[in-house]
Amino acid sequence: MIGADFPDPDVIRVGDTYYMLCSTMHFLPGGVILRSYDLLHWEIASYVFDSFGNVPEVSLEQEKNGYGCGMWAGCLRFHDGRFYVSFAARRTGRTFFYTAPDINGPWDCRQLDQYYHDSSLFFDDDGRVYLIYGNSEIWIRELKPDLGGFVPGGLFRRLIKDRPGVFLGYEGSHFYKINGKYYLFVLDWPDTGTMRRTQYCFCGDSLEGEFSGGPVLDDDLGYHNCGVAQGGVVQAADGSWYSVLLQDHGAVGRVPVLVDVHWKDGFPVFGKQGRAPRTLTMESARPEYRYEPVFTSDDFVYEPDENGIFYLKKQWQWNHEPRPSLWTVEPEGGLRITTGKICANVTQAENTLTQRLMMPVSCAEATVDASGLRDGDYAGLCALQGCYAMLAVTKQLGQYYAVLLCREKKEKDRGLGNSDYLSGEETARIRLKGPVVRMRMEADFSEGADQVSFSCREPEGGEGWRSVGRAHQLYFGLDHFTGCRCGLAVYSTRKPGGSAVFRGFRYEYND
Repeated sequence: MIGADFPDPDVIRVGDTYYMLCSTMHFLPGGVILRSYDLLHWEIASYVFDSFGNVPEVSLEQEKNGYGCGMWAGCLRFHDGRFYVSFAARRTGRTFFYTAPDINGPWDCRQLDQYYHDSSLFFDDDGRVYLIYGNSEIWIRELKPDLGGFVPGGLFRRLIKDRPGVFLGYEGSHFYKINGKYYLFVLDWPDTGTMRRTQYCFCGDSLEGEFSGGPVLDDDLGYHNCGVAQGGVVQAADGSWYSVLLQDHGAVGRVPVLVDVHWKDGFPVFGKQGRAPRTLTMESARPEYRYEPVFTSDDFVYEPDENGIFYLKKQWQWNHEPRPSLWTVEPEGGLRITTGKICANVTQAENTLTQRLMMPVSCAEATVDASGLRDGDYAGLCALQGCYAMLAVTKQLGQYYAVLLCREKKEKDRGLGNSDYLSGEETARIRLKGPVVRMRMEADFSEGADQVSFSCREPEGGEGWRSVGRAHQLYFGLDHFTGCRCGLAVYSTRKPGGSAVFRGFRYEYND
């Protein structure tokens, strides 16, 4: 559906409109919600929250970070005229419930001081509310109607337990009541057979009774044995059913996939004989509607609101929680980022502004005015992930250089959330005539290439576009647990307080 990192999708329909919630991990604003009128084409509608609260890891304070954590697989529901979002956030150790009368908010929040993994919020016909969650063992527990905690003595039981001999175990719960029966959708990752992400469904006649079922989709769409799984179901206005799942696509991340669903004897049948369709034709409820792309170019010409606050386009997200005092929009246009601490590399940089990269090929350009840098500062375009690459202007002894900084993959994969601060190596250097330079990055995800290359040119007296260094290999890793992004970043290695201005950002996408 979208060739970019929109993982852990959960889709609902309200009237003629589909809404899809996706995980945003450590990026903020968080809890992205997309909108569609045909389940194929999507645009960003809104975000649910701006902050995780006072958590040092999600603010990149000191040498802490929230990579690989933050908002994990969430649930989106519409009940009695209100929208509900629930998710658990690693590092915070909490589970969050948000509710709003409109998809654009404002969102009210309640929290549970415990982490409930990959949870699904369920409203039953009798007015009772439940949370379904877990890994390997999937549990159901009754919530208070106001979501302020669990009901003492309420329903609390295990629905299913995974068998021995699996790589991952049941998780990614999506729970529904359809035609009087209860359905639990989860993914599994057996370590036998195809050994890939597989979609399962379990069904029960009551919440207290037995749930039985098995695999409903085991397919990779011909892509490197990367299974299509983890998601729920949604009914179209014409009565047909569909499932929106995810598929790993290398360094670009985890992309949403649409699968048709049919019913046989009260049990769902995904695609044809457990295989996902290669193409689907969908009718739009608003065929004349023109969607806004999920990426954008930007000249950074903004007007502040009455409180002096600038609101950037919806396609932008900050890497971790930003410090508002360290970024602003210039009167004539341009994004100025000022450093506030010493960093070992770009993964520590505060206020890095990002967009998702798109497959198969996406390119980004920006002009960097580094005249405000201090010696030892770096400012430029980065391909942000654990094995990052960054083309930066640096100032050393008063002279400006364009340098390529790359961090190669280590032999031993760093585990979930274990993003360390080993600096990348400088692999190329070009002496510049001045502090202003135009930069370009091209990311190629076609057929699993997963490479990014950089070039630059000086606006006056330059030699045209010059390649800087060699192509850098990108990888999807559990340390960041997100697809590679384009980032505008500034950081200091000696003394904070330097700044750079980014102008004329251009995003090109080749499908």
